[in-house]
Amino acid sequence: MIIDIQNDYFSGGRSELVGADAAAARAAEVIAGFRERGERVVHLQHVWDAPDAEFFAPGTPGVEINPAVAPVGDEPVVQKAFPNGFQHTDLEQRLRGADADQLVLCGMMTSMCVDATVRAAVDLGFECTVVYDACATKDLRFDGRAVAATDVHAAFLAALGDGYAALTSASDV
Repeated sequence: MIIDIQNDYFSGGRSELVGADAAAARAAEVIAGFRERGERVVHLQHVWDAPDAEFFAPGTPGVEINPAVAPVGDEPVVQKAFPNGFQHTDLEQRLRGADADQLVLCGMMTSMCVDATVRAAVDLGFECTVVYDACATKDLRFDGRAVAATDVHAAFLAALGDGYAALTSASDV
């Protein structure tokens, strides 16, 4: 499952992430391996359909899935409006219809949509593996202090790895 690897997260986009290019390159490697083995690839695309959308606005280049990981053939694209990819979408039904019980996930942002979707998937009974080097996030602020993206990324992955998901690198997938 490729979560929100969309143009607004890259250089020149409306919400640039730290390490987006490297994460997308690793995600592309994972996708290539899945396609070679004939395994299912599902894409999530966040669409912020509001007049005051800061990014991912419909009809803008930023909402489009980045070419590095663009869907091919009949790979489904599930559009969502919330961080949790299951909330108000048909994602669960699609996965159940495909008899999926194990998910390999990567994407953007580690600290938002990846985290929310992995936790929801586990709550729904799916076994999850997160490809940690195929994810990216951004610097955040809390209580007046800056938190570097590398620290945000590590903290969220450490939390997911502590009971929610297996963590692996793209080369190990």
